[in-house]
Formats: sequence, structure tokens, C-alpha cells
Amino acid sequence: MDIRADLLEWLGLDASAAVLTRLDDPADLARVSAVSWSWRRFVIANGFGKSLFLRSSPYVPSFSRIAEVSSSSESAEVGSSAAAEWECLEREHRVYLYLSHCLGSPKCERNCIYKAIFASSTDNYPDESIDNTLEPSEIADRRPSYWSSGGQRDPRVPESLTYRLVSNLCIVDEIKIKPFRAFFQYGNPIYSAKSVRFQMGYSKLAPGRNTCTAQQSALDENYHWTYTSPEFPMVQENVLQSFKLPKPAICLGGILRIDLLGRVQKQAMDDLYYICVCHVQVIGRSLSPVLDLDILGTAGSLALKYSPDARSRVISVTTAEDEARESSSWNSLAAGLRHLRAVRWNQVILNTLLGPVQFLDDDGDDDDGDDDGGGSLEEEAAL
Repeated sequence: MDIRADLLEWLGLDASAAVLTRLDDPADLARVSAVSWSWRRFVIANGFGKSLFLRSSPYVPSFSRIAEVSSSSESAEVGSSAAAEWECLEREHRVYLYLSHCLGSPKCERNCIYKAIFASSTDNYPDESIDNTLEPSEIADRRPSYWSSGGQRDPRVPESLTYRLVSNLCIVDEIKIKPFRAFFQYGNPIYSAKSVRFQMGYSKLAPGRNTCTAQQSALDENYHWTYTSPEFPMVQENVLQSFKLPKPAICLGGILRIDLLGRVQKQAMDDLYYICVCHVQVIGRSLSPVLDLDILGTAGSLALKYSPDARSRVISVTTAEDEARESSSWNSLAAGLRHLRAVRWNQVILNTLLGPVQFLDDDGDDDDGDDDGGGSLEEEAAL
């Protein structure tokens, strides 16, 4: 104990790097970087925060630029000086640790679909369009609400549904799909797919052209998919089926496509295979306004913007919402207890003032009195 030495110096650079690369929790890496200035410099200079994030999300490409935006002004660009280079490394360290933290701590999960973009085919447009999948009910405006593909003789022909999410950066945990049950057809057939797969990425079209024409939106060459999930089997049941990703994934660009693979149900009137979907949900959370993504040019260069001021506002809003929910729950419980207490005390007061109440009949006949004062089980039930 008399001999005090820096652990990193005692282990050496190579051994210290081998230890830190085995950390899988961003909180641990943040604690290491807060021990001392020399430890922080070692962590940031070696990019352990970026390495940790890329190990958990190897599909994420390198960002061409990471800018930190404050309420006053945007930070300076990376220059040739040592100070500018260190500022860039620190910025990357904060951003990648924040991304890793968001991936590892799911909360505030909600449906992240902003709008439907395109379906690979539609049997009867617009009555059976993809827009109907945003409606949670099977009936809307007094008519069935669902999307239907075009009919195919080959059950192996796939279909796809493409959606835009609420922001360019979203963490997606699971996708929920409800196949449609044709309750107006004989036997109530369910037009599900055999399996599903999910792809996430960004559009190569300019922002003003994302919804110009259906043909442009449908072309696969106009999208770059950074993430592809494994295939999930779908059951032929009219329920909201949940498909949870192996790990939460970041949707870079805010575009999600559902690939519906294989068909199982024929329509009796034309002997063709169809796929019909009643409702779709993308469960996750948006990283905006703390993080935003810019897609630069048709080459698909990705620039990331980080707003630490927005992060503090998000935390304060989330804390206020949690406190409001807790306060509301406590107020409801307290009101219920006060109501029960009031009812209890009213009973005590009445019993004390009036005493036990006895009902006496005029002729003294207990049976007749019971008949006059009582009623049948049906009457009591009605009362």
C-alpha cells in the first residue's frame, strides 16, 4: 500500500487496451474515463467508445462528419491543429457512448411509424391501400380496413410494405403485424405470409422527391439498406403478432421495409394467392432532437449532428412525465382511500345514532313478513 502507481502505467499500454476493449457497458467506460485526466486521454485517444458501439452495431457505417450543435453556435470544423483534432475525438467519444447507452436502455417505447410510403402491389387501390395498415381497427368508416396485395399463382412471390419513421434516427426493438381475416368470405380465411423480414435504411432521393411518384418510391435502387433482420415465421392467425429483433437496431435514415415472404391462402373466386395485412406497428423510440442525421448527396455520405442542450431538455421532460404519472397514481389511490374511509365512518355514525334496525310486521307472522319485505332472486338481481 505504500507503493502507489497508476494502473494503466503498471499494466502497460497493450495490456490496458486489451482490458478496456472487453468492457461491454458504456457506463463502465464512462467511469474509466472519469478516473483521471490520463485515463480519459487514453480512452478517448484510442477510440474505445466508438469500438464499443460498433461491436454492438456492426452494420452502422462510419459517419463522414460528427458535429456538435449548441444553442449558441455550431462547433468548429476539424482542422489541422492538435486542439481541433482532440475536440473531434472528444465529440466522437460523447456521441458513441450516448448511442451505446440508448441501445442498452430501452424506455419510452411507442409506435414510431410516421406515414406509409409504398406497397409493392395493391389489389384494389385506394380501398385496399397500405394507408389502411396504420388504422388499428379492422373496421374504419363502416368498412373493412386492410391492405391487400395483388393476386399471384405462384405462392413464392414476395411482397413488401415501406414506411417512414418519425425521425431519421430511431431505435427499433420489435415490429408488430396483424394479418387480415376476410370475415366477409366463406370460411373466414386469413391471408398471412409464411415469414417476414425487416430492412432499415435511407432514401437516396432528394428530400423533395421522396414522395414524387409511386414508381420512384418503389424502386429498390433508390434505397440503401444498412440493416437486415433474420427471417421470422408468421402464423396464420388474426392477431397482432410480435417480431422482436435479436437486439435493438438503429434505423439510419428513417425508412423501414417489411418483406412478406411466401403466401399461404388462396382466394376462392379467382384461385390466386394473396397477402393481406390489417395493422402494422414499429415499436421503438426516436433519438431526435438529441441526434439527427444528414444524408449528403446521392453517394449516401452520412453526417451526424449532436445537440447536448436538447438532451438535457429531453431528460427534464421525461422526468416531469414520470413524476406526473406517479403523482396521478398516488392521487387516485389517496382519493380511493379517502372515499373508503368516508363510507366507513358514515356507517359507524349511522349505527351509533340509529342503533340496530328491526323490522316488525303487523300480524306477527314471520313468514308473511318475509313475503312482504322480500323478493324473488330475479327481483334482487334486478335491484
